[in-house]
Amino acid sequence: MKITKNTSLKDLNTFGVDASTTLFTEIHNLDDIESLLEWKTQNDLPTLLLGDGSNLLFKNYFEGLVAKVCLAGKDIAEEDDDFTYVSVAGGENWHEFVRWLVEQDLAGLENLSLIPGTVGAAPIQNIGAYGVELADHFHSLQAVDLENGNIHEFDKTLCQFGYRESFFKSQALDKLLITSVTFALPKKPDWKMDYAGVRDVLEGVEPTAKRISDAIISLRRSKLPDPVNIGNAGSFFKNPVLQQASWDSLKASHPNLLGYPQVDGSIKTSAGWLIDQCGWKAYRKGDAGVSEMHALVLVNHANATGAEIWAVAQDIIKSIEDKFGITLDPEPRVI
Repeated sequence: MKITKNTSLKDLNTFGVDASTTLFTEIHNLDDIESLLEWKTQNDLPTLLLGDGSNLLFKNYFEGLVAKVCLAGKDIAEEDDDFTYVSVAGGENWHEFVRWLVEQDLAGLENLSLIPGTVGAAPIQNIGAYGVELADHFHSLQAVDLENGNIHEFDKTLCQFGYRESFFKSQALDKLLITSVTFALPKKPDWKMDYAGVRDVLEGVEPTAKRISDAIISLRRSKLPDPVNIGNAGSFFKNPVLQQASWDSLKASHPNLLGYPQVDGSIKTSAGWLIDQCGWKAYRKGDAGVSEMHALVLVNHANATGAEIWAVAQDIIKSIEDKFGITLDPEPRVI
């Protein structure tokens, strides 16, 4: 395991924030993991596990070790009458993995095409889009405990998946290194196409994983800015989930408020709609601002600091509280 000092993270976070870290290393194999464990026993510094940096906002210099997970590999582990089980290493790129599944005619994750990040980071956030969450097709994962080196296997129950939440995010952040994830992909797909854009493209056409994936890639590119062209971490805020009484009260005051009933009786509303109603779309202060394509996406036009982007986020949160009485919860991890 090679460790470098005072390393720039500018090219390792999709916001393109010019942050840096005291120490930096990459984890490519089990030997590197063992070296990381040994380093942690000898050093009293925090460790930050990094995937593709697509769900992080660095506000400041990180005083510790940033370990980028680069574990690679994927294969079809086994099959039964109902499912094909595919195992993939935690450092694999998520979108490339989904497209590999599509090429194998394996369905289930196609709605999660073009989501940035790594496979190992995906369960932490329980990523989701267009009617599908990672948890829907999750089978198990393996993770190394960075405190004692023990290897743990987690099934869906142990992961405690919620809306953009998991055990790994709420209780074990940077304590467990996810080495591999196994998905159970149905042999009889339950296609999820009931979204404007996807439904329109596929109307009258026999659905396949590739056709749905292609449609979603096109739709995402039309709605969301590409981090290659302008720094961003995708959706910056979670969609608020309201209890029925709160929803009814807000709906009475704002008839055009969007709402999506959940299985537990709560109502999920659109953070993007709320932000748009407060006039934030295309807002810019220096190089920090809000995308002109989507009000839910905060952007770095060139040289914004993480603190400047966070200041915009705080102003948005306050404006939504003042107008709607709703407190928005950021999706990215703020370092």
